[in-house]
Amino acid sequence: MDWTNWTPRERANLCFILNDDRVLLIRKKRGLGAGKINGPGGKLEPGETALAAAIRETQEEIGVTPLHVEDRGALHFQFIDGYSLHCAVFVALGFEGEPIETVEAIPHWFPVSALPLHEMWEDDQHWLPQVLAGASFDAWFVFDGERMLEKRIVWRGEVPGGRIELPT
Repeated sequence: MDWTNWTPRERANLCFILNDDRVLLIRKKRGLGAGKINGPGGKLEPGETALAAAIRETQEEIGVTPLHVEDRGALHFQFIDGYSLHCAVFVALGFEGEPIETVEAIPHWFPVSALPLHEMWEDDQHWLPQVLAGASFDAWFVFDGERMLEKRIVWRGEVPGGRIELPT
């Protein structure tokens, strides 16, 4: 895949809320990835920043407001059916409110040490544990439906635990 002139069809975000040694994830009820576990998030509205969208989407999907939100990375997805998505990744170090189920998602707390990676998108195992430990990154993935065909991850600065993913 030549990423040089790549342009996403859509822009979206994910927001992972940390609380002690737990992370707040959702089981998506509809849309791309329905049935999978992921962080709350969604598409940007016209004129909206990725950060504003991450806060809004988290409020809409699970009823909480993320606080102390940090930009941790960017995901670039190309699907072989032609769909393409840029996704900003944020980590929140606090929140207000109580997580609730909505028409969009069911919230669940998971230990950071026991992420349900077998129920998540295939790429998550290659970056999410490091991001929750404090790392920042840029990544590019090619998917055929839900199957990952290619990956490239570039870490920004030091990676907690020293784990490095080499381009494939």
